[in-house]
Amino acid sequence: MTARVKICGLNEPVGFDAAVAAGADYVAFNFFPASPRAVTPAQAGALSARHAGGPLRVGLFVKPTDDEVAAALACVDLDILQLYAEPERVRALRARFGRKVWRAHGVSGVADLPATNDGADALLIEAKPPAGATRPGGNAVSFDWSVMAGWRAPGDWVLAGGLTPGNVAAAIAATGAPCVDVSSGVERAKGVKDAGLIRAFVAAARAA
Repeated sequence: MTARVKICGLNEPVGFDAAVAAGADYVAFNFFPASPRAVTPAQAGALSARHAGGPLRVGLFVKPTDDEVAAALACVDLDILQLYAEPERVRALRARFGRKVWRAHGVSGVADLPATNDGADALLIEAKPPAGATRPGGNAVSFDWSVMAGWRAPGDWVLAGGLTPGNVAAAIAATGAPCVDVSSGVERAKGVKDAGLIRAFVAAARAA
């Protein structure tokens, strides 16, 4: 089965258009203000409106209030909420807004691999943030993929962290990831997507 692809942190037309044209399965908007890729709900809405249909829309939130999620949904019809939040909060937001939810889960070793999805529709598996990080994820670091050998995923999941066009095929081969997520790995500068790298990433993931 071909891995699905998510392009995250889209914040301007060139990157968004390239992700759609390349055939990404998901395009994601980052609503966490501390991120160099952050967008406002209005900005996300304007980008999403550039193409009807196409990839599913994902919104990334860090410990959001109900009002913050509602404000985003008022501007852009998100299909999925990607959440950095505790399991009970993830379940509450899923029930409140009726959207699928992906819960981010940090890993540094075998002991961190989850045995349950905690009520989420999918888990986003990435490295735990390094010391001093200002963001809970999206830090362009990977973990040792070999720790996933023998892990039985409790449901759908997404591999993220440190992926690039050059290593995504190896990552899929090592982990069996059904979906891969990239942000900084397809940028020419921090927060600035590169259309060529987006095309290369999608092609490499598909070929894997």
